[in-house]
Amino acid sequence: MPIFSAPDGTGLAVHLAGSGAEPPAVCLPGGPMRAGAYLGDLGGLGAHRRMAVLDLRGTGDSAEPVDPGTYRCDRQVEDVEALRKHLGLDRFDLLGHSAGASLAVRYTERYPERLRRLALITPSPRAVGLELPVTERRRIMARRAGAPWFEAAAAAYEAIAARTATRADWAAFAPMYYGRWDDAARRHQATEPGQRNGPAARAYNAPGAFEPPVTRAALGGVTAEVLVLAGELDWIVSPAVAAEFAALFPHGRAVVVPGAAHYPWLDDAAAFGSAVGGFLA
Repeated sequence: MPIFSAPDGTGLAVHLAGSGAEPPAVCLPGGPMRAGAYLGDLGGLGAHRRMAVLDLRGTGDSAEPVDPGTYRCDRQVEDVEALRKHLGLDRFDLLGHSAGASLAVRYTERYPERLRRLALITPSPRAVGLELPVTERRRIMARRAGAPWFEAAAAAYEAIAARTATRADWAAFAPMYYGRWDDAARRHQATEPGQRNGPAARAYNAPGAFEPPVTRAALGGVTAEVLVLAGELDWIVSPAVAAEFAALFPHGRAVVVPGAAHYPWLDDAAAFGSAVGGFLA
């Protein structure tokens, strides 16, 4: 597990795994501010492609910064650039999941010439100013009606939408993040509290982190190939929003994994590997 230094001297950890002849694809975790361990091997993607999973500052094996203000998403862009230099890459492939996609997009905005390919996996659309209306979120969630956990999760969402949610509400809502609420999903979800830096997560999306009009304008000049992958059942970024997101890039395309939600590599590893592995090949 190599440790390298961010521009402000914070020690950052990168976990290298996988196989293949190509240089590693850099992977940015979401959460926000969750240790990269939850990505696992991305549904077997590591069997076909080398990966460099960054633990963002203050998460996993990375050190906490002296200045907590540096947890803000835009202020972590230079951490990604420092990782590129550490790995000795000129141009590289970048993958961001969920809130990590916001960091990937802000990096793309600042360093477009460094990217070969960009894969945004069930991305938060916050950085580009797209929004999934509450009514549409409810419609997507209603497709899960009949599941034994649905009524409790639907009630919890109303508290979430009203910004009055408790820890119990978030626990009741957890199944909505997965296409199947099975033992594998429960085990995956159980690791979340110990992997996520709560104070850092609150700082990640702080005012000033995003400038959607500026970002959208910059993305229109990106020459890299871009994949935006959505889960059919994801309440955070719907297939329609994913298509809008992809359209911001000259060479962007959206792919939807049927029956998947926010962690598509867990819901359908084969479909995820075909879409993302094929794109990165």
